[in-house]
Amino acid sequence: MNGNMIRGLRGMIAGGVSTRDFGAATGLGDSDSQELLDALKKEGIGVLRGSFYHFEDGDRLRVAVELLKEGHPIDEISEALHWRDFEGLTAEILSSMGFAVMRNLVLTKPRMEIDVVGVRLGIAMLVDCKHWGRTSTSAMRTAVTKQVERTRHYVAKTPGSAAVPVMVALHRGDIDFVGRVPIVPISGFASFVDEFYGNLDRMQTIRRD
Repeated sequence: MNGNMIRGLRGMIAGGVSTRDFGAATGLGDSDSQELLDALKKEGIGVLRGSFYHFEDGDRLRVAVELLKEGHPIDEISEALHWRDFEGLTAEILSSMGFAVMRNLVLTKPRMEIDVVGVRLGIAMLVDCKHWGRTSTSAMRTAVTKQVERTRHYVAKTPGSAAVPVMVALHRGDIDFVGRVPIVPISGFASFVDEFYGNLDRMQTIRRD
């Protein structure tokens, strides 16, 4: 896939899109837009009906995963995704590294939703995906507190479980910790997952009493 494909993610709108609309969404000219649309169709992504290309909900993520495999910068890919796609990319990384994955897990009494749950070797990683570029320290602390509450609720509802709350955010830089809860940039999430079990002593692990 060529370098323009990351920009092309913005034009992959659900429903029909013309070459001109695709160009308007991506900032590409008609010629480059047509080239990208034809390349996508050749890969089985998008269907041409008349003069409109039709994409399914998961098509952006399919392209993002291929770009990721080819070594394109993960932060640039993430910036071109919608927030639901961002959750999907996080889940895909966990799945590719041997985790059993659930998305949008809903707990009741009280009702809480967890963006992504990855389970491996008897420990669950509960991920809250924040499409943040930059955010205030207070907003970050509030988000972390809520994720810890969700993790406690998950453990209370799941016999024999142990779980670690994790925040994954769209920002550049190193991993931050707030109350022993890691805030991981999406660009470093694969490395974080790879080293997850070796760093458990640095993270808040919640177990059922």
